[in-house]
Amino acid sequence: MSRPGHFWYPGSVGLTKRRYVAVRQAVAWCYRGGSISAEPRINDRIRVPEVRLVGPSGEQVGIVPLAKALELAQEYDLDLVEVAATARPPVCKLMDYGKFKYESAMKAREARKNQAHTVIKEMKLRPKIDPHDYDTKKGHVVRFLKQGDKVKITIMFRGREQSRPELGFRLLQRLASDVEDLGFIESNPKQDGRNMIMVLGPHKKKTEAMAEAREAQAARKAERQGYTPDAESEGETAEAPAAAGEAPAETPSEA
Repeated sequence: MSRPGHFWYPGSVGLTKRRYVAVRQAVAWCYRGGSISAEPRINDRIRVPEVRLVGPSGEQVGIVPLAKALELAQEYDLDLVEVAATARPPVCKLMDYGKFKYESAMKAREARKNQAHTVIKEMKLRPKIDPHDYDTKKGHVVRFLKQGDKVKITIMFRGREQSRPELGFRLLQRLASDVEDLGFIESNPKQDGRNMIMVLGPHKKKTEAMAEAREAQAARKAERQGYTPDAESEGETAEAPAAAGEAPAETPSEA
């Protein structure tokens, strides 16, 4: 007899129902061939009688037997890589697969580096904000817009301030006017419960802001290393008379 919580299935030895289902799923997964690899088949993993071969420089070799393609790959000290598995016959190319994977990874990394993600920053203010605090908050909004990010401005009302929504509206209009050279009102002020919300969008695209930031960083790095163009031009100007063979002016001797 089985113990409490255990069930008897054909061919099982006291498996719990959950474990039995997990075993069934694992067997079905293995029967289907396991996970599907995204990597192309190379060399001995290619199992077709013939392939359409492309040479190392992209030249069309034609349809050749698989053994001949593998022989050419060994002769050129390259890999036979299946680049179009759905074609009939499959298209294979002679290449250095390790170098190809490295270059592909570097291209993907560069693409991710230059990819621009739209970010919405948030800044919260009070209707009766202090002038100094307002300048500080406005500085943050300016920085966000220069970076190409959107800014969500939230005015928080408390107590009796909720009966004076015009205070928040005027504050939002003032802020939008102060940063109009960097951004525009993407979403007009609207009341949301105890808060009033407005969204500012940047005039500058995120990609442009990232490019300018990289240029500024490179300029600062060059300036720290002392390779400024002005310094180089001044050095060339100072050495010019000596290079031209001009004798320095003689100073009058004292009598």
